[in-house]
Amino acid sequence: MTETPQTQSSATPTLAAQYQPGEVEQRRYEEWVRAGYFKASAASDKPPFTIVIPPPNVTGSLHMGHALDHTIQDWLTRRRRMQGYEALWLPGMDHAGIATQNVVERQLAREGLSRHDLGREKFVERVWQWKSESGGAILGQMRRLGDSVDWDRERFTMDEGLSRAVLTIFKRLYEDGLIYRAERIINWCPRCLTALSDIEVEHSDDEGELVSIRYSDEIVVATTRAETMLGDTAVAVHPDDERYKHLIGTEVELPLTGRRIPVVADAHVDPAFGTGAVKVTPAHDPNDFEIGQRHDLPSLTIMDERGVITAHGPFLGLDRFEARPAIVAALRAQGLIVAEKRPYVHAVGHCSRCKTTVEPRLSLQWFVKTEPLAKAAGDAVRDGRVRIEPGELAKRYFAWVDNMHDWCISRQLWWGHRIPVWYGPDGEMVCVGPDDQVPTGEGWRQDEDVLDTWFSSALWPFSTLGWPERTAELEKFYPTSVLVTGYDILFFWVARMMMFGLYAMDGKQPFDVIALHGMVRDEHGKKMSKSFGNVVDPLDWIERYGADATRFTLARGANPGGDVPVSEEWTQGSRNFCNKLWNATRFALINGAHVDGELPADLSPVDRWILSRLQHVIGEVDQLSDAFEVAKICDVLYHFAWDDVCDWYVELAKPVLAGGGPAAERTKRVLGHVLDQLLRLLHPVIPFVTEELWTALTGGETVTTAAWPSPVANLVDDAAEGELATLQRVVTEIRRFRSDQGLRPAQRVAARLDGLAAAGVAAHEPLIRSLVRLDEAGDGFSATAQLAVTGDVSVALDTRGAIDVAAERARLEKDRAAALKEAEQTRAKLDNPAFVGKAPEPVVRKIKDRLAAAEADLARIATALEALPPA
Repeated sequence: MTETPQTQSSATPTLAAQYQPGEVEQRRYEEWVRAGYFKASAASDKPPFTIVIPPPNVTGSLHMGHALDHTIQDWLTRRRRMQGYEALWLPGMDHAGIATQNVVERQLAREGLSRHDLGREKFVERVWQWKSESGGAILGQMRRLGDSVDWDRERFTMDEGLSRAVLTIFKRLYEDGLIYRAERIINWCPRCLTALSDIEVEHSDDEGELVSIRYSDEIVVATTRAETMLGDTAVAVHPDDERYKHLIGTEVELPLTGRRIPVVADAHVDPAFGTGAVKVTPAHDPNDFEIGQRHDLPSLTIMDERGVITAHGPFLGLDRFEARPAIVAALRAQGLIVAEKRPYVHAVGHCSRCKTTVEPRLSLQWFVKTEPLAKAAGDAVRDGRVRIEPGELAKRYFAWVDNMHDWCISRQLWWGHRIPVWYGPDGEMVCVGPDDQVPTGEGWRQDEDVLDTWFSSALWPFSTLGWPERTAELEKFYPTSVLVTGYDILFFWVARMMMFGLYAMDGKQPFDVIALHGMVRDEHGKKMSKSFGNVVDPLDWIERYGADATRFTLARGANPGGDVPVSEEWTQGSRNFCNKLWNATRFALINGAHVDGELPADLSPVDRWILSRLQHVIGEVDQLSDAFEVAKICDVLYHFAWDDVCDWYVELAKPVLAGGGPAAERTKRVLGHVLDQLLRLLHPVIPFVTEELWTALTGGETVTTAAWPSPVANLVDDAAEGELATLQRVVTEIRRFRSDQGLRPAQRVAARLDGLAAAGVAAHEPLIRSLVRLDEAGDGFSATAQLAVTGDVSVALDTRGAIDVAAERARLEKDRAAALKEAEQTRAKLDNPAFVGKAPEPVVRKIKDRLAAAEADLARIATALEALPPA
């Protein structure tokens, strides 16, 4: 038999009696970094594998979404590194324009200062100071999680090199007519005083008021933002709406203002919605702006940047939310309110940073013309250059890129990449690239705005590798291999990276695969939220249960594209799994398991069985890896490790090891090999405990660079697997029967085993008896209990004196009453339509599982009662 090459084993390997993550994780991580295992070289002749980390905000800290994202990326990177790839996982952070500026402004406010007191230059210096002293805490937290990133390549979106990339692509886009400046409706935050991108606006269903206002005897309009009527410049109706055809081209008087505004016909209006007539406020609504453009309507801005009314009249100086009820009251006083509906629940946008209600606002801003860029981004997926996993999410991607609006990229902030455009005293406008001379002379000034943070993040896959220079890193590691991220930013960051990557890199995609995962939720499938009180800090779990247990819990729920439920109970189970591995490996070392030399040729059916199972598991893990099925991989490895290796093979090996001789020596070698390969397979998802165990078992330097297992065809043994399946069934059924009969696990009972030869397991009778504590049926044997295990195998036991029949019958009757009560309660819940219809699906599924378990208990108890001998 053959196997993958092994390192030499240590002479006297030892492991502590218990696994203590806190004593292992930091030490091992520092050893890995110091040894340079995570470094990637552009000069390597190995095939490249590249992941650029979705850069967390410099203000951020590790949350469950990060922990999930990083666990998947680390699994991918560590596996490829073991497979012989030049694996680069590139770390870094985003400067997070709005979030970071808010942090520093709050800091200044505590000192009684504002950014304007400092001025732009001093304020930016203050932000850099904050970044160096307090920013980037998440990088240290990534180490706690075990991220195998190349720290020598850490980047920041405001680095000199990345800033050069920003200036380069801005000028190229500008010269190609793909960046322009114009007045458009944008999302505006009256608190942060800046435009926002779509990703920075969070929508929620808020309670408001819908008021219907009479504009004339024949026209009534409805609005949730009555204050905006001060900026109306028209009423629009559908051109084919018979109710209003005679009014098209006429004028009506706008209430409270005395202004007369036209009635225009526009196909955008839905005649079936409301009254079929809509107010048009071009400066404060994106749809109204488009109507205004089509009909050459004036745009009246009636609020300032803080949401304060600027229209002359009785409402001047009122905040927008003060003006709203005041205007409704004035209209009501004039008898112009036709109807009021409150509460009226509707979607309202909020700034993702400060939660202020966003205001649509007409503003002079910089935009990217997205149509040609978005088309290229869609084509790259359609023609197969980029694959989206899972494939069904490609439809959502196309729905976005095929209907993308131009992207507002200017922000009214001081922290960020300042727009590289200068304005001259005579109306000149010059775009300045990184190598261009900045205009000088009296009257020249640079644009005050900075670029949207997502603009620089969109360059991340290639700017971090040295673009715009043609570096060796860019040649080696671009396109990157996989982008791992949540489906929630598929439309925003992912699409933007696709657009800029294809544009800047001559049609080369920024990544080959987009692997999307869902959101982390609690065990009931509920979104984690501070208001729900169910937010979990992954660092807390790492502290209490270890990084491996935290990672394994997240990975076991990571089905592609699906949300990931987690609970502390599951993390405790993951910790128990790590402990199980520890105990099994410690047992193996104490009993002389090793990895020296070739696998023996003359192996027992038990040894051949576990080796055969191992080959199937290796093949299944590789197959699932290609589909990014992390959860299924963890499930396969969990059950192989816990069930096949620890619960069965180790137990089956104990009597062999205790017996000594050649058989024991062969089993020591097989046990060492199986654990060696299992620890390699598990390493990408639980790196710390596997490193500690593998180095102790093999004497090797590190498992991080050990070869990834490959299945060996001649180790597959269907006959041995069939034979052991029968043995397992016999042992399992006898153990269950003993338990049902009330026999203590260690109590030995005389028994007769019939049919083992017919079942093909006669050679295993001594092993079976050892595992289930059965003695030979000697003189005076009397069968008081009978069990049919399979069609061939039956067991007769002499339980006289072994159990108190009356007490056992009383125990079983008590258990039956409890199981019956559980079955009735769970069945009543499932028969209640109100419960089934309203309860979350995981809760309903849990009740169904409880009912099934109760029914199984009832059947088992009935069989046990029937098998009891007479009292």
